[in-house]
Amino acid sequence: PMKPDIPGGDLAITSNEAFFLPERPERVIVVGGGYIAVEFAAIFHGYGAKVTQLYRGDLWLRGFDEDVRTHLATEYETAGIDVKFNSNIAKIEKMDSGLKATLEDGSVMEADVIMFATGRVPRTKNLGLEQAGVKTNEKGAIVVGDDYKTSVDSIYAVGDVIDRIQLTPVALAEGHCLADTLFGGKPRVADYRDVPTAVFSQPPIGTVGLTEEQARKEYGEVDIYRTSFRAMKHTISGRQEKTLMKLIVHPTTDKVLGVHMCGADSGEIIQLAGVAVKAGATKADFDSTIGVHPTSAEEFVTMRTKVEQPAPAAAGK
Repeated sequence: PMKPDIPGGDLAITSNEAFFLPERPERVIVVGGGYIAVEFAAIFHGYGAKVTQLYRGDLWLRGFDEDVRTHLATEYETAGIDVKFNSNIAKIEKMDSGLKATLEDGSVMEADVIMFATGRVPRTKNLGLEQAGVKTNEKGAIVVGDDYKTSVDSIYAVGDVIDRIQLTPVALAEGHCLADTLFGGKPRVADYRDVPTAVFSQPPIGTVGLTEEQARKEYGEVDIYRTSFRAMKHTISGRQEKTLMKLIVHPTTDKVLGVHMCGADSGEIIQLAGVAVKAGATKADFDSTIGVHPTSAEEFVTMRTKVEQPAPAAAGK
Protein backbone atom coordinates (compact mmCIF):
# COMPACT_ATOMS: atom_id res chain seq x y z
CA PRO A 1 0.00 0.00 0.00
CA MET A 2 1.12 3.53 -0.73
CA LYS A 3 0.45 6.89 0.92
CA PRO A 4 0.33 10.16 -1.00
CA ASP A 5 3.18 12.59 -0.52
CA ILE A 6 1.33 15.30 1.41
CA PRO A 7 2.15 17.21 4.60
CA GLY A 8 1.33 14.95 7.55
CA GLY A 9 0.81 11.91 5.35
CA ASP A 10 2.83 9.80 7.77
CA LEU A 11 0.09 10.34 10.39
CA ALA A 12 -2.30 8.23 8.33
CA ILE A 13 -2.49 4.43 8.15
CA THR A 14 -2.98 1.93 5.34
CA SER A 15 -4.78 -1.41 5.28
CA ASN A 16 -1.64 -2.98 6.77
CA GLU A 17 -1.89 -1.05 10.03
CA ALA A 18 -5.71 -1.23 10.18
CA PHE A 19 -5.49 -4.73 11.67
CA PHE A 20 -3.31 -3.61 14.59
CA LEU A 21 -5.19 -0.61 15.97
CA PRO A 22 -5.13 -0.70 19.80
CA GLU A 23 -8.78 0.33 20.08
CA ARG A 24 -11.83 1.00 17.96
CA PRO A 25 -11.74 4.54 16.57
CA GLU A 26 -14.86 6.65 16.93
CA ARG A 27 -14.25 8.71 13.79
CA VAL A 28 -12.62 7.36 10.64
CA ILE A 29 -11.82 8.93 7.28
CA VAL A 30 -11.13 6.45 4.48
CA VAL A 31 -9.54 7.92 1.36
CA GLY A 32 -9.87 6.03 -1.92
CA GLY A 33 -12.40 4.48 -4.25
CA GLY A 34 -11.21 0.95 -4.99
CA TYR A 35 -11.80 -2.50 -3.51
CA ILE A 36 -9.90 -1.89 -0.28
CA ALA A 37 -11.35 1.56 0.40
CA VAL A 38 -15.00 0.54 0.11
CA GLU A 39 -14.39 -2.66 2.05
CA PHE A 40 -12.70 -0.94 5.00
CA ALA A 41 -15.28 1.85 5.07
CA ALA A 42 -17.92 -0.84 5.62
CA ILE A 43 -15.77 -2.67 8.19
CA PHE A 44 -15.21 0.43 10.32
CA HIS A 45 -18.89 1.38 9.97
CA GLY A 46 -19.88 -2.13 11.05
CA TYR A 47 -17.81 -1.69 14.22
CA GLY A 48 -19.79 1.43 15.03
CA ALA A 49 -17.39 4.16 13.88
CA LYS A 50 -18.58 7.35 12.22
CA VAL A 51 -17.12 6.89 8.74
CA THR A 52 -16.46 9.41 6.00
CA GLN A 53 -15.15 8.15 2.68
CA LEU A 54 -13.41 10.53 0.31
CA TYR A 55 -12.77 9.89 -3.37
CA ARG A 56 -11.13 12.33 -5.74
CA GLY A 57 -13.26 11.33 -8.75
CA ASP A 58 -16.93 11.65 -9.64
CA LEU A 59 -17.75 8.03 -8.78
CA TRP A 60 -15.77 5.20 -7.18
CA LEU A 61 -14.89 1.68 -8.38
CA ARG A 62 -13.65 2.77 -11.79
CA GLY A 63 -13.88 -0.10 -14.28
CA PHE A 64 -17.03 -1.59 -12.73
CA ASP A 65 -20.47 -1.28 -14.31
CA GLU A 66 -21.89 2.18 -13.67
CA ASP A 67 -25.21 0.87 -12.34
CA VAL A 68 -23.30 -1.16 -9.74
CA ARG A 69 -21.16 1.84 -8.77
CA THR A 70 -24.13 4.15 -8.27
CA HIS A 71 -26.15 1.44 -6.48
CA LEU A 72 -23.40 0.88 -3.91
CA ALA A 73 -23.02 4.63 -3.35
CA THR A 74 -26.73 4.87 -2.59
CA GLU A 75 -26.54 1.88 -0.23
CA TYR A 76 -23.60 3.38 1.69
CA GLU A 77 -25.32 6.71 2.07
CA THR A 78 -28.52 4.98 3.22
CA ALA A 79 -26.51 2.97 5.76
CA GLY A 80 -25.03 6.14 7.23
CA ILE A 81 -21.57 6.27 5.64
CA ASP A 82 -20.77 9.81 4.56
CA VAL A 83 -19.52 9.44 0.99
CA LYS A 84 -17.90 12.51 -0.53
CA PHE A 85 -16.89 12.39 -4.19
CA ASN A 86 -14.59 14.93 -5.84
CA SER A 87 -12.86 15.29 -2.47
CA ASN A 88 -9.27 14.72 -1.40
CA ILE A 89 -6.99 15.51 1.53
CA ALA A 90 -4.33 18.20 1.09
CA LYS A 91 -2.68 17.91 4.52
CA ILE A 92 -3.04 16.22 7.92
CA GLU A 93 -2.20 17.70 11.31
CA LYS A 94 -2.10 16.12 14.76
CA MET A 95 -4.36 17.77 17.33
CA ASP A 96 -5.14 17.07 20.98
CA SER A 97 -8.57 15.86 19.84
CA GLY A 98 -7.21 13.61 17.10
CA LEU A 99 -6.24 14.30 13.51
CA LYS A 100 -7.26 17.31 11.45
CA ALA A 101 -7.59 16.82 7.71
CA THR A 102 -7.63 19.86 5.47
CA LEU A 103 -9.20 19.04 2.11
CA GLU A 104 -8.15 20.48 -1.23
CA ASP A 105 -11.21 22.75 -1.22
CA GLY A 106 -10.13 24.24 2.14
CA SER A 107 -12.73 22.49 4.27
CA VAL A 108 -11.62 20.79 7.49
CA MET A 109 -12.54 17.45 9.05
CA GLU A 110 -11.43 15.74 12.24
CA ALA A 111 -10.95 12.02 12.82
CA ASP A 112 -9.28 9.56 15.15
CA VAL A 113 -7.92 7.52 12.23
CA ILE A 114 -7.29 8.44 8.60
CA MET A 115 -6.71 5.52 6.27
CA PHE A 116 -5.36 5.82 2.75
CA ALA A 117 -6.43 3.13 0.29
CA THR A 118 -5.29 4.96 -2.80
CA GLY A 119 -3.34 2.31 -4.62
CA ARG A 120 -0.61 -0.26 -4.31
CA VAL A 121 2.81 -0.43 -5.90
CA PRO A 122 4.82 -3.58 -6.71
CA ARG A 123 7.25 -4.47 -3.93
CA THR A 124 10.31 -4.79 -6.13
CA LYS A 125 12.78 -2.48 -4.46
CA ASN A 126 15.96 -3.95 -2.97
CA LEU A 127 15.57 -7.25 -4.81
CA GLY A 128 18.63 -6.70 -6.97
CA LEU A 129 16.56 -6.70 -10.16
CA GLU A 130 18.55 -3.96 -11.84
CA GLN A 131 21.83 -5.73 -11.12
CA ALA A 132 20.40 -8.96 -12.52
CA GLY A 133 19.22 -7.17 -15.66
CA VAL A 134 15.49 -7.59 -14.98
CA LYS A 135 13.55 -4.68 -16.48
CA THR A 136 10.77 -2.90 -14.58
CA ASN A 137 8.35 -0.22 -15.75
CA GLU A 138 7.78 3.25 -14.33
CA LYS A 139 5.57 1.81 -11.56
CA GLY A 140 8.20 -0.71 -10.52
CA ALA A 141 6.30 -3.66 -12.01
CA ILE A 142 8.38 -6.39 -13.61
CA VAL A 143 8.07 -6.42 -17.39
CA VAL A 144 7.25 -9.88 -18.79
CA GLY A 145 6.15 -11.35 -22.10
CA ASP A 146 3.11 -13.53 -22.71
CA ASP A 147 5.11 -16.48 -21.38
CA TYR A 148 5.89 -14.60 -18.10
CA LYS A 149 9.58 -14.48 -19.00
CA THR A 150 11.41 -11.35 -17.90
CA SER A 151 14.22 -9.63 -19.77
CA VAL A 152 16.49 -12.35 -18.35
CA ASP A 153 15.86 -15.74 -19.99
CA SER A 154 16.21 -17.70 -16.75
CA ILE A 155 13.92 -15.47 -14.64
CA TYR A 156 10.12 -15.51 -14.72
CA ALA A 157 7.54 -13.49 -12.77
CA VAL A 158 3.81 -13.87 -12.05
CA GLY A 159 1.23 -12.24 -9.77
CA ASP A 160 0.70 -8.67 -8.62
CA VAL A 161 4.34 -7.87 -9.28
CA ILE A 162 3.69 -7.91 -13.05
CA ASP A 163 0.69 -5.56 -12.59
CA ARG A 164 -1.89 -7.20 -14.83
CA ILE A 165 -4.95 -8.12 -12.75
CA GLN A 166 -4.16 -7.79 -9.05
CA LEU A 167 -6.24 -10.68 -7.72
CA THR A 168 -4.98 -13.70 -5.79
CA PRO A 169 -6.76 -16.27 -8.03
CA VAL A 170 -5.23 -14.62 -11.10
CA ALA A 171 -1.75 -14.97 -9.58
CA LEU A 172 -2.49 -18.64 -8.83
CA ALA A 173 -3.63 -19.19 -12.42
CA GLU A 174 -0.49 -17.52 -13.78
CA GLY A 175 1.71 -19.66 -11.55
CA HIS A 176 -0.13 -22.82 -12.59
CA CYS A 177 0.24 -21.93 -16.26
CA LEU A 178 3.95 -21.25 -15.83
CA ALA A 179 4.50 -24.54 -13.97
CA ASP A 180 2.63 -26.46 -16.68
CA THR A 181 4.68 -24.71 -19.36
CA LEU A 182 8.09 -25.21 -17.78
CA PHE A 183 7.65 -28.58 -16.11
CA GLY A 184 4.42 -30.20 -17.27
CA GLY A 185 4.83 -30.25 -21.03
CA LYS A 186 1.57 -28.26 -21.45
CA PRO A 187 2.48 -24.74 -22.62
CA ARG A 188 -0.32 -22.30 -21.84
CA VAL A 189 -1.02 -18.80 -20.55
CA ALA A 190 -3.73 -17.39 -18.29
CA ASP A 191 -6.94 -16.16 -19.91
CA TYR A 192 -7.63 -12.65 -18.63
CA ARG A 193 -11.04 -12.28 -20.25
CA ASP A 194 -14.20 -12.84 -18.19
CA VAL A 195 -12.45 -13.04 -14.82
CA PRO A 196 -15.07 -13.19 -12.02
CA THR A 197 -14.39 -10.92 -9.08
CA ALA A 198 -16.04 -9.75 -5.89
CA VAL A 199 -15.79 -6.64 -3.76
CA PHE A 200 -16.63 -7.41 -0.14
CA SER A 201 -18.40 -4.16 0.50
CA GLN A 202 -21.71 -4.04 2.39
CA PRO A 203 -23.62 -5.14 0.38
CA PRO A 204 -20.97 -7.00 -1.63
CA ILE A 205 -20.47 -6.82 -5.39
CA GLY A 206 -20.01 -9.71 -7.79
CA THR A 207 -19.18 -9.19 -11.45
CA VAL A 208 -17.96 -11.10 -14.49
CA GLY A 209 -17.65 -10.21 -18.15
CA LEU A 210 -18.19 -6.85 -19.80
CA THR A 211 -19.75 -3.81 -18.21
CA GLU A 212 -22.52 -2.08 -20.13
CA GLU A 213 -20.08 0.65 -21.11
CA GLN A 214 -17.49 -1.85 -22.37
CA ALA A 215 -20.10 -3.90 -24.22
CA ARG A 216 -21.49 -0.86 -26.03
CA LYS A 217 -17.99 0.20 -27.01
CA GLU A 218 -17.18 -3.27 -28.36
CA TYR A 219 -20.50 -4.28 -29.92
CA GLY A 220 -22.61 -1.14 -30.28
CA GLU A 221 -26.17 -1.92 -29.26
CA VAL A 222 -26.71 -4.47 -26.48
CA ASP A 223 -29.72 -5.75 -24.57
CA ILE A 224 -29.88 -4.91 -20.86
CA TYR A 225 -31.85 -6.81 -18.23
CA ARG A 226 -31.86 -5.22 -14.79
CA THR A 227 -33.75 -5.54 -11.55
CA SER A 228 -33.51 -4.00 -8.10
CA PHE A 229 -35.41 -5.33 -5.11
CA ARG A 230 -35.49 -5.68 -1.35
CA ALA A 231 -34.59 -9.25 -0.40
CA MET A 232 -37.37 -11.26 1.18
CA LYS A 233 -35.44 -11.73 4.44
CA HIS A 234 -35.46 -7.97 5.00
CA THR A 235 -39.24 -7.94 5.30
CA ILE A 236 -38.50 -9.56 8.68
CA SER A 237 -35.24 -7.79 9.54
CA GLY A 238 -36.64 -4.39 8.62
CA ARG A 239 -33.48 -3.41 6.76
CA GLN A 240 -33.96 -1.25 3.68
CA GLU A 241 -30.94 -2.71 1.83
CA LYS A 242 -31.67 -3.36 -1.83
CA THR A 243 -30.12 -5.81 -4.27
CA LEU A 244 -29.19 -4.96 -7.87
CA MET A 245 -28.83 -7.62 -10.57
CA LYS A 246 -28.00 -7.03 -14.22
CA LEU A 247 -27.38 -9.01 -17.41
CA ILE A 248 -25.79 -7.66 -20.58
CA VAL A 249 -26.71 -9.64 -23.68
CA HIS A 250 -25.61 -9.51 -27.33
CA PRO A 251 -28.78 -8.71 -29.34
CA THR A 252 -27.89 -10.96 -32.28
CA THR A 253 -26.11 -13.99 -30.80
CA ASP A 254 -28.06 -13.89 -27.50
CA LYS A 255 -24.75 -14.53 -25.72
CA VAL A 256 -24.54 -13.24 -22.15
CA LEU A 257 -21.67 -10.74 -22.18
CA GLY A 258 -21.75 -9.64 -18.55
CA VAL A 259 -23.31 -10.52 -15.21
CA HIS A 260 -23.33 -7.99 -12.40
CA MET A 261 -24.75 -8.01 -8.89
CA CYS A 262 -24.68 -5.91 -5.75
CA GLY A 263 -26.31 -7.70 -2.85
CA ALA A 264 -25.90 -10.43 -0.27
CA ASP A 265 -23.81 -13.44 -1.35
CA SER A 266 -22.74 -11.79 -4.60
CA GLY A 267 -19.32 -13.39 -4.43
CA GLU A 268 -20.77 -16.88 -4.07
CA ILE A 269 -23.27 -16.35 -6.89
CA ILE A 270 -20.85 -14.76 -9.35
CA GLN A 271 -18.41 -17.67 -9.13
CA LEU A 272 -20.84 -20.01 -10.90
CA ALA A 273 -22.14 -17.22 -13.13
CA GLY A 274 -18.52 -16.97 -14.26
CA VAL A 275 -18.62 -20.59 -15.41
CA ALA A 276 -21.72 -19.83 -17.49
CA VAL A 277 -20.18 -16.74 -19.08
CA LYS A 278 -16.90 -18.56 -19.76
CA ALA A 279 -18.83 -21.40 -21.40
CA GLY A 280 -20.61 -18.95 -23.72
CA ALA A 281 -24.10 -19.33 -22.23
CA THR A 282 -26.92 -17.46 -23.92
CA LYS A 283 -29.85 -15.61 -22.43
CA ALA A 284 -32.01 -18.51 -23.60
CA ASP A 285 -29.83 -20.84 -21.50
CA PHE A 286 -30.42 -18.65 -18.47
CA ASP A 287 -34.17 -18.48 -19.21
CA SER A 288 -34.50 -22.26 -19.55
CA THR A 289 -32.84 -22.87 -16.17
CA ILE A 290 -35.24 -23.47 -13.31
CA GLY A 291 -34.76 -21.03 -10.45
CA VAL A 292 -34.02 -22.00 -6.86
CA HIS A 293 -36.74 -20.50 -4.66
CA PRO A 294 -36.64 -18.50 -2.48
CA THR A 295 -33.24 -17.03 -3.38
CA SER A 296 -31.96 -13.80 -4.86
CA ALA A 297 -29.97 -15.81 -7.42
CA GLU A 298 -33.16 -16.98 -9.13
CA GLU A 299 -33.62 -13.44 -10.45
CA PHE A 300 -30.82 -14.13 -12.93
CA VAL A 301 -32.95 -16.82 -14.59
CA THR A 302 -36.33 -15.06 -14.36
CA MET A 303 -35.56 -11.62 -15.81
CA ARG A 304 -37.52 -11.34 -19.05
CA THR A 305 -38.06 -7.64 -19.71
CA LYS A 306 -35.39 -5.61 -21.45
CA VAL A 307 -34.52 -2.19 -20.11
CA GLU A 308 -35.89 0.37 -22.53
CA GLN A 309 -33.11 2.34 -24.16
CA PRO A 310 -33.49 6.06 -24.93
CA ALA A 311 -34.23 6.79 -28.55
CA PRO A 312 -31.26 8.16 -30.52
CA ALA A 313 -31.23 11.92 -30.89
CA ALA A 314 -32.55 13.25 -34.17
CA ALA A 315 -29.98 14.52 -36.69
CA GLY A 316 -28.93 18.07 -36.02
CA LYS A 317 -30.06 18.05 -32.41
